[in-house]
Parts: sequence; structure tokens; C-alpha cells
Amino acid sequence: MAWVYLLVAGLLEIAWAIGLKYSQGFTKLAFSIPTVVCMILSFFFLSIALRTLPVGTAYAVWTGIGAMGTALLGVLLFGEPASVKRFICIGLILAGVLGLRLVSSR
Repeated sequence: MAWVYLLVAGLLEIAWAIGLKYSQGFTKLAFSIPTVVCMILSFFFLSIALRTLPVGTAYAVWTGIGAMGTALLGVLLFGEPASVKRFICIGLILAGVLGLRLVSSR
């Protein structure tokens, strides 16, 4: 169950990272409030996952999910560069996240 909590925490990290862009430095209240809520929930679910998972593994996976999702949504939502090299690097992050999951004893 800890891995499910960690996945939720990572997805919420993507949400708050994208929310930061839309909130424009917390100047737009309609985006700022959901962004802060996602931040709190992301940390909450990460903390639950840390009850069982090693901190290094959980933190690396949490940031990896956030980095991958945010980079992909940056391309889709904000027109950030979509080069092959960029997607290869995102794939390497995915490989690292999956690798940590596979070698984890929990």
C-alpha cells in the first residue's frame, strides 16, 4: 500500500508544480489555493509512504514521478521544447523509478 501512497504523492507533486506556473507566483488566488492544497496532500501521502519505505527510495521515486510528469505537461501545456533528447532523459528517469521499485524489498 505504501507504493500506492507514494504514487498519489507523486501525482500530487505534478499538480502543485503545474499549479505554481498557473498561480503566477501566488498572485492568482484561484490557482494558488488548489496549489497549496496539493502541496500539503503530496507531503501527507509521502509521509505515509515513509512509514514503510526507505527514505532514499521514497524521495527519489517521489521526485522522479514529479519531474517526469511536470516535464511532460510542460511540453503539452506550455509549449516547452519536445526534443528527442528531452524524452530520452525523461525515459531515463522512468527507468530509475521503475528500477528502484523492482529492487525495493517492500
